[in-house]
Amino acid sequence: MQITKFTHSCVRVEGAGVLVIDPGAFSEREALDGADAVLITHEHIDHLDPDALTEALGKRPELRLYAHTDVLAQHPRFADVSTAVEPGDELDVAGYQVRVHGGQHAVIHPDIPRIANVGYLVSDGAANLYHPGDSFTVPEDTSVDTLFAPLNAPWMKLSESIDFVRAVKPGRAFALHDFLLTPIGAGVSDGHLERLGGTKYAHVAPGTIIA
Repeated sequence: MQITKFTHSCVRVEGAGVLVIDPGAFSEREALDGADAVLITHEHIDHLDPDALTEALGKRPELRLYAHTDVLAQHPRFADVSTAVEPGDELDVAGYQVRVHGGQHAVIHPDIPRIANVGYLVSDGAANLYHPGDSFTVPEDTSVDTLFAPLNAPWMKLSESIDFVRAVKPGRAFALHDFLLTPIGAGVSDGHLERLGGTKYAHVAPGTIIA
């Protein structure tokens, strides 16, 4: 599979089909060009841009959307093209095998109610990638080839990202959820992950194709 990392938390997978994960308001709308399916981890605008999805559906009506029931309930306009997912589901999506993990968004603050968040393990039979959304849920009973690790957010600290990478033990890891960091701040965090993550790690620019 060919993986392209777009801004913030958006990842595009091409091969058997075109699959896009978390095309939010911070990411480029071109990530959705020609997409067969979209996976949404949770409801926040930096992971789900309803207007961008509406525009993409106007160009490609066969596009299909997969998200947690709580997310889909907020967007009835997508009812005819959507499928609800829950942790533990195994699906065939756009030519890929997709396993759903997780359950809840990481804690932002005790006063803020937690919402549903799912992570996706996407496989083409030869390799896989894991996108956790806004969580540090470790996929159980599986090995991960390519991990996308959150780098910065109001709900996390860097030590959690390091421990997440260590727990997953992927073949390689790339930065995710990075839009709120300055280049200098990102460099500091990257240095720690490179030294302490225990695997190959890279922070790539938006639009970078990961072979």
